[in-house]
Amino acid sequence: MKILVTGYTGQLGYDVVHEGLNRGLDMIGIGQKDLNITDEIAVNQYVRELNPDAIIHCAAYTAVDTAEDNQENCWNVNVNGTKFLAALAKEVNAKFMFISTDYVFDGMGESPFVETDTPNPVGVYGKTKYEAEKVVQSLLSDWFIVRISWVFGLNGNNFVKTMLRLADSRSELNVVGDQVGSPTNTFDVAQLLVDMIQTNKYGIYHATNEGFCSWAEFAREIFNLSNKPVKVHAIATEEYPTRAVRPKNSKMSKQKLIDNGFTPLPTWQDSLARYLQLLQHEVK
Repeated sequence: MKILVTGYTGQLGYDVVHEGLNRGLDMIGIGQKDLNITDEIAVNQYVRELNPDAIIHCAAYTAVDTAEDNQENCWNVNVNGTKFLAALAKEVNAKFMFISTDYVFDGMGESPFVETDTPNPVGVYGKTKYEAEKVVQSLLSDWFIVRISWVFGLNGNNFVKTMLRLADSRSELNVVGDQVGSPTNTFDVAQLLVDMIQTNKYGIYHATNEGFCSWAEFAREIFNLSNKPVKVHAIATEEYPTRAVRPKNSKMSKQKLIDNGFTPLPTWQDSLARYLQLLQHEVK
């Protein structure tokens, strides 16, 4: 099976490619320098020549705050880029998987969002990802849309690496304590995506590590597992203003994974522990 993976230079795309390679699949990972997905002519030529069996579209404009002031650029990457790739997937008869986000929801309420809930994004980034979801569904009769959240991987920057870096110079930190979600290891998600793309179990899925926590709780567990003596003060979202509104409730139900026979991802605590061990080996 020949699988094209966009966003190879990011956290998830990198892990997806290597997971597929480990299983003996023909994985082609591309980054921004390899293909400008906002260039329709370039996308047409590249995908036709490659003629993949499947496309896993991980590439995205993910700078949530910057997106508020760069709306056109964000739209071009997240909506137009997805549209061009989905159209070519249809032309070459390739399976198409679009990676989406918890930001398609408004973050209201306490209950986990289910796959059938109507999205209501509040920021530019979330709006473009929801528009891209709709584009995929309008262009293709069969598709995978997989929403993820709070990701951390070896290849790139993330909250875990930021906390560890701050721990070197700080003994106390203020971290938002009223935004709740599921920290998610891209290594675990990658295994699921490679499993999923080899099936015909199409539809919308939520794929995060099991369990929920706040960013402050996440930070405490990072320091606890790393033996870093940093005191974390949980603060309100309003005390840490950002350009883009962050959803307070990023909890997502993963029931559809179970219903379709996929194995739920490990708990976020288990996944974080494994990730920190890998980071230590990398440093050595």
